[in-house]
Amino acid sequence: MTGIILHHYGASPFSEKVRIAFGIKGLAWHSVTIPPAMPKPDLLPLTGGYRKTPVMQIGADVYCDTQIILREIERRHPAPGLFPGLARGLAEGTAFWADHQLFGAAVAVAFGIMGEHMPDAFLEDRSKFSGRPIDRTKLKLQAAVMTGTLRAHLGWIEQALADGRVFLYGDAPSLADLAVYHCVWFVRERAKSDALADYAKLNAWADRMKGFGHGEKIDLTSAAALQIARESEPAPVSGGVAANALGLSAGSRVTVTPDDTGRDPVTGELVALDAQSVTLRRDSPETGVVHVHFPRAGFVLVPAKA
Repeated sequence: MTGIILHHYGASPFSEKVRIAFGIKGLAWHSVTIPPAMPKPDLLPLTGGYRKTPVMQIGADVYCDTQIILREIERRHPAPGLFPGLARGLAEGTAFWADHQLFGAAVAVAFGIMGEHMPDAFLEDRSKFSGRPIDRTKLKLQAAVMTGTLRAHLGWIEQALADGRVFLYGDAPSLADLAVYHCVWFVRERAKSDALADYAKLNAWADRMKGFGHGEKIDLTSAAALQIARESEPAPVSGGVAANALGLSAGSRVTVTPDDTGRDPVTGELVALDAQSVTLRRDSPETGVVHVHFPRAGFVLVPAKA
C-alpha cells in the first residue's frame, strides 16, 4: 500500500486543515487515530521523536508539519490546485501567519471555553508541549484577553471578504483558506464560541469551507501503518543537499527541531536539503529505513552533537 495515511485525532485543528484539503481534492485516505497526548508509542518510531499532530505517511516516507504535508499532497494530486498562480507565495505566507499568530489566539479562546472539561493529564501534557505552565484557573481570563486579538486578526479576513470574493485569493480555495479555516474551526466548531458570530462574511466563508468535507476516510490500525513502513522503501530523493551556511553535506548527522512548541529534536542522516524542505534518513526496528521530511520555515536545522 502506497496511499496516503494520516496519523491524527478528531479534535486536532491542524488535522482538520489537512482533512478539508482531502475534501477539496476528493481524495481517499487511510486514517490512523493517535492519542492527543503523550505517550504516542506507534507514532514516534515513524517520526524519530516528533510528536505534533498530524503526521502523513506514504509508504516509508513520513511528512511532519502541515506545510510540507500539503505541498506533498499538491505534488501528488495537483488538481484542483491549492496554490493559485502568482499568489502561491502569498498563500504560503498567509498560512504561516495563520499557523502561528492566528492559531495562538484561537487556542487561548478555545481553551478558555473548554478548559474546565479538560483532564488534568491533558493540561499537564500541553504544559510540557508549550514549554510553559497552564493554570486552569487563569484560562478564562486569558481567553477574554485573547478574544480581542483573535477578532483583530480575523477582522482582516472579514474585510477581505467584503468585496464579494468567494475565497481568500479568488473563486477557489487555496492553502491560505485552509490555514485560516482550521483556526476558525477550532473556535467555532470545537469550542462553540460566539466570539465571531457578528462576522457575517467570515461565517459564510467558513460554511463554504466546511462543506467540502473530508474526502473518503478508510480506517487503519497503527500496527498496520508500521508494517507498511517496514515493507516499503523511501521514494528516491531529487536535488540532493544544496549549498548551505552550515556546511552540511549528504550523510551529515543533523537534528531538526520545531522552533515554537513540541521542541523534541529528531536526529538522522541528511539526504536532501533546499530552501523549503529538509529530509532525514532514519532506521529503526519498528519501521526499517524511512525518510522523514520537514519544512525549513518554523524548524531549526543544526549539526547533531557528537
